[in-house]
Amino acid sequence: MSRLWQRILHDLSNPLFRNGYALMANTVITATLGMGYWLLAAHFFSPEEFGRGQATITAMRLFASLMALGFQGAIVTFLPIAGRRTPEFILRGYGVAAGAGGAAAVGFLLTLPMWGKTYQALGGFGPGLFFLGSVLVWAVFTLQDYVLVGLRKATWVPLNNLVFGVVKMGLLVAMAGALPSGGIFVSWIVPTALALIPVNWFIFGYAVPKYVRENSGDREPPQLREVGRFLAGDFPGQLSMMAIVYLVPVVIATQVGEATFGRFSMAHTLASMIELLAMNMAASLTAEGSFDRSRLAANSRRALKRAFLLITPCIVVAIVAAPLILTIFGKEFAAEGTTLLRLMALAVFPRVLIEVYLSTLRAQKLAKRLATIQIGLAGLVLVSTVSLFPLAKVNAVGYGVLLSELLMAAFIFPGLRKLLKFGETGQPSVTQGSPGAA
Repeated sequence: MSRLWQRILHDLSNPLFRNGYALMANTVITATLGMGYWLLAAHFFSPEEFGRGQATITAMRLFASLMALGFQGAIVTFLPIAGRRTPEFILRGYGVAAGAGGAAAVGFLLTLPMWGKTYQALGGFGPGLFFLGSVLVWAVFTLQDYVLVGLRKATWVPLNNLVFGVVKMGLLVAMAGALPSGGIFVSWIVPTALALIPVNWFIFGYAVPKYVRENSGDREPPQLREVGRFLAGDFPGQLSMMAIVYLVPVVIATQVGEATFGRFSMAHTLASMIELLAMNMAASLTAEGSFDRSRLAANSRRALKRAFLLITPCIVVAIVAAPLILTIFGKEFAAEGTTLLRLMALAVFPRVLIEVYLSTLRAQKLAKRLATIQIGLAGLVLVSTVSLFPLAKVNAVGYGVLLSELLMAAFIFPGLRKLLKFGETGQPSVTQGSPGAA
């Protein structure tokens, strides 16, 4: 036990693991509180309202996260070398992500009749305006976590989401009596908006000034043209990857009833939490690769080992105990979601390889290759899901994700193996913005 504790303390001295573990801890906290939240929602609200709340939150996250997470690659890549332009860089990211997400949400509201019966409750002026505001709020809320990663302050992310999760659960119970229709969505968004205040006060009032003082002297901030070239390659790929997470459930919501979608969404959400663990360590790898590219290969090997070490038990538990986990929400959840949860949990194994490889490409700013892989994976998932849906219904998502990620992992494996084996990034060991750069 003492050796394990010493190993953990040693890992925490390394920013790669410290940030990665912090984000993984955040995922565990979010998953635990999320299960509690949706368990309360299933108890206090009708099956139809439960499904409607899930569908509305999914649509909101689609438009907000598609834009915000499209910029997360640029945030964790360039923020570590932004120097004196760090505040400007963050605010521009917030503004563009919120503006683009809001524009997409307006398009959704104007075409609401095309999106099926589930979303018609957003048709009025008041509900539509609230939905639009929620997209703007969630875009900033999503991006601020990656700002903390880029500033090497990811240890604050779990605390933020712990408080957010507890407040959200309390408000959900209050909304059950006060607002039985729409209460789930309201209880999700109001704490999100409130959470923006203390987190961004910490970012701009403490973390950014401290970071600028410590890092602006020896770093040349990235030029807008350099960031633009990176986004031109990375952003389409990021949109494609987020389409897997957020667009697929919205498409499913247009094809099935509200109660069925609620049961599908619960299994999908739990599986996505496990997948997020792999993405957490990868995000930390990107940030550390931008700080010091000469150690990219060694950090990649470490990230891969730690990711498999921590994620494998989660996958095994999800596969073995899927019926028991879902039965907590009701027998119908287990009957309709067990196969989906198992398939998506199994798909996390190849996803670890993919995410680590994508992070090495992002740290090297190989945006075209990055986009090719991301767009290819998204295309495989969407095509296979749509093709299998008539036969497998909602389980088509699980089969499509597993098949697509196995194929993509096999495709990228030679490149990943070369990096891990030979330790060559194909780039200079000293990069722009690193100590000793010309």
